Order: sequence, then C-alpha cells, then structure tokens
Amino acid sequence: MSALWSVGAGLLLLLLWVRHRGLEAVLVHHRWVFVCFFLLPLSILFDIYYQLRAWAVWRLHSAPRQHAQRVRHIQEQVREWKKEGSRRYMCTGRPGWLTVSLRVGKYKKTHKNIMINLMDVLEVDSERQVVRVEPLVSMGQLTAYLNPMGWTIPVVPELDDLTVGGLIMGTGIESSSHIYGLFQHTCVAYELVLADGSLVRCSPTENSDLFYAVPWSCGTLGFLVAAEIKMVPAKKYVKIHYEPVRGLQKICEKFTEESKKKENSFVEGLMYSLDEAVIMTGVLTDEAEQSKINRIGNYYKPWFFKHVEKYLKADRTGVEYIPSRHYYHRHTRSIFWELQDIIPFGNNPVFRYLFGWMVPPKISLLKLTQGEAIRKLYEQHHVVQDMLVPIKSLEKSIQTFHVDLNVYPIWLCPFILPNNPGMVHPKGNEAELYVDIGAYGEPKSKQFEARASMRQMEKFVRSVHGFQMLYADCYMTREEFWDMFDGSLYHRLREEMNCKDAFPEVYDKICKAARH
Repeated sequence: MSALWSVGAGLLLLLLWVRHRGLEAVLVHHRWVFVCFFLLPLSILFDIYYQLRAWAVWRLHSAPRQHAQRVRHIQEQVREWKKEGSRRYMCTGRPGWLTVSLRVGKYKKTHKNIMINLMDVLEVDSERQVVRVEPLVSMGQLTAYLNPMGWTIPVVPELDDLTVGGLIMGTGIESSSHIYGLFQHTCVAYELVLADGSLVRCSPTENSDLFYAVPWSCGTLGFLVAAEIKMVPAKKYVKIHYEPVRGLQKICEKFTEESKKKENSFVEGLMYSLDEAVIMTGVLTDEAEQSKINRIGNYYKPWFFKHVEKYLKADRTGVEYIPSRHYYHRHTRSIFWELQDIIPFGNNPVFRYLFGWMVPPKISLLKLTQGEAIRKLYEQHHVVQDMLVPIKSLEKSIQTFHVDLNVYPIWLCPFILPNNPGMVHPKGNEAELYVDIGAYGEPKSKQFEARASMRQMEKFVRSVHGFQMLYADCYMTREEFWDMFDGSLYHRLREEMNCKDAFPEVYDKICKAARH
C-alpha cells in the first residue's frame, strides 16, 4: 500500500511540475519525461494488443477466410467513391501518425479515406518458398511468425514496426541486400484494388508492367491488398565479424570489397566520424561457440551501435554469434541511434535493467504527441535521410554528407540494383552495386539550413544517378524529382488505368514543394 502511495505522490508532483513549466515547454525541452512516464507504458499496451490479436488469428485460422471479405469491402468503398462522382482523390484511411515515416501527410484530411484493415499473414507455401501476407503485416510480426517454422524472408528491414505495404510502396533495405536487392526485389506478386474497383494480381509474368511500377509509387496506382514474398531457410545464428577501419579511403575500399563477396550473408558499416568506421560482415550458421553468443536483443543489453563502437575505441577486431532474430532487429531498441536524443540516459545500465524492457516507444506515438513546436524544431534542426548512391561514388558521397550535414553515426548498407523497369534502376543496362547512406540525427554543420542543405544534397545525389528514399522530407521541384526517378512506365500506367482522377501523383503526395 505504501508503494502505491509513493507512486501516486510521485505522479502528483510530476503533474504539478508539468503544470508549472507548461506542457509545451516540457514536451520540447524535457521530452524524456513524457516519453518515459506515458509513451513507454502506452507502447507496451499497443504491443500486447497486437500480439494477442495475432495469436487469436493464428489459433482460429481466420485470416484467409476473412481476407476475401475485407477485400470486397475495399472494392465496395471504391465503387461508392465512383458513384459519388469521383470528386476527391482517394487514399488509405490509416491515420498518418501510425506510419513510421516522420513526414506529416496533410492529404488525409482532404482525400477520400478508404479503410483498409489488412494486417495478417495469410499463407505459408513451403513448396514454393513463398509467404502471402496482407499489407499491414509488420517486420516484427512476420519474423516472429516464420522463424519457429524454420523460415525467414531474404531482406528483413530493420525496425519492427515497418510494414510490408510501406516497404513495397516506398522501399526497404537490409544488410543482406547486396545479395537480394531491395525489399521489392524479394516480392514475387502483388494484389491490388484499382481505381475502378477491380481486383488485379500482378507478377513478372502476369500484368508485368503494373508489377514493376508499383514499388516507390506510394499508393498512387491502386490499393495493395496482398503480397507474395520469397522465403529462405532460417538459421539459428549470425556469425558476425567486427573490423575497425580508419581513413576514409580505406573505409570505402574495405566496405566495397566486402560488399562484392557473395559468401557474406550480411554487410554493414557504421561510421562514427569522417575517418573512423566499423565494417561488419556476417554469415548464417546453426553452430555457435557458446562463449561468444551475444543475445543483443535482450532488453538489458547495450544499444547495438554503442556495442559496435567499443571495437572502434579498443581498436580491435571481434567475432560474435548473435541469434538471428536478434540480429534482424538489432537497431530496433534504440531506433538506430535516434533514441539517444529523446532519452539521453537510455543506454545507461541502470535504466536498461530497470526499464529497458519497455523500450523503444512506438514511433507512431512519438509522432502523434510531438506537437507543432517539436515538429518545427525537428524539421529545422534534425535530419532523417537515406540516400541511395552507386558504390563507386561512396567516398565522394560521404564527403558531401560530412560538409552539408556532419551527422554521425552514419549507416552504410550495400545493395544490388537490378536493371528492372520502374522508377528506380541503374543508369546502364546491367545490375549495379549501390549503397544506402543513412543520416539520422542533429546536423553539426555550421552552415546547415534544412531546405537549402537538403536541396544541395538532393542535387548531388541526382548528379551521381542516385535516389532519395521517399519516406523522408523531399525538397525537389517536380522537374528535379522526375530527373531523379524514371517516370515513363509510371505515367503511362496512370493514364491507361485512369488513375489521374483517383490518386494524386507521387510527387504531389510526398514532396514539400507540392505540399506547401
């Protein structure tokens, strides 16, 4: 009873302090208070709800039976929109704050919202090595479902809450992408409800133009209702090798060399300054040296990027065996390294042991509660960007990131980009090795100014025939955007499928120049 009185008294004092300082001041200058006392418990409740729901669906085998009914409901909504005169564009009815993207989508308020409640795994076909899922299935949900069966997917993008639909309509990448390509390249079929309410399946051999146009289209060709994704056999561990490298030229040479080796199941780099990095390579295995097993995903363990930095500071190589699912979601607990700006003491051992099991807060809840003051603060003094550039331009790209942003750590992830039709492909006629350069944090560059600096970055990326991930803030003009991306197939299909009155163009949906 005394413990309850203590907790109650503590909460009362906290509320009085918040009232004294003002809620907005607390949210801006002491955000960790709100996150620790409110968002972390709320995030736990969210997780419990979705886990119970997934368990119930699995036990009742209801997902396949209800899928057809739910798709018919989506078709009915689209046909109703047509009957109403097609006066507004359509978009999914999922609230903007639920997405992992930090961009605030104002179009939800003016477009016709089509409710799409599709969040289940539908079928695991072991013979074809394909899993069929609905678009709101998350990476955490999918790996938890497949791993006990001995399967996984070839590319498991990092954060637990990333959804299949977002990774197809946008894009997704992981440290296995130097072998398998982007997330879209591991998909073998899509099912969509089109602007006329019809249901269409597309694959490389069936409605192939639509199949190649869907990735990066951001829901502007139709509503994704299912996807078929390749599966590969899962193994228990990833044997990971850490190697500190110093000197920018040596870092780029070593990273490129390892990225070209197909015997590496995984390749990743973390740069801690312009000339200091740790290059990690991994291979899947069922055997492990017990003394070298590191269950990095356990709540009390150090954040992964901090763990990796120890090898750099000690200037030594190392080998560990990380359980596969822990490896796939190794950056989730710290949201890469974004959480250190929200909870500065989050990696402290005391905090990890007492409260680490509640981390991370849901990105969607962080968005929902950030308020206009924090949103503007983040927009002007914070970057979350992934630029995809040819690996031959890596050194020059990192130098540009350093001058324009000066944000560290920087994430390096290689991927093979096949010469397929669609918005994103190499300049030549053959597949080419690219690298994702991820910058997340507060720029230290003295001349940083959000719009001017990002336009300078975008100009550079276009000059090397690179691409900008579309989840992030984009400042390009329409002409610059379609100079970066190949819109030939996309525009032709929008014309042929009567999408122009049904969905906004992808540029109008995601670019700041179009939204302001």
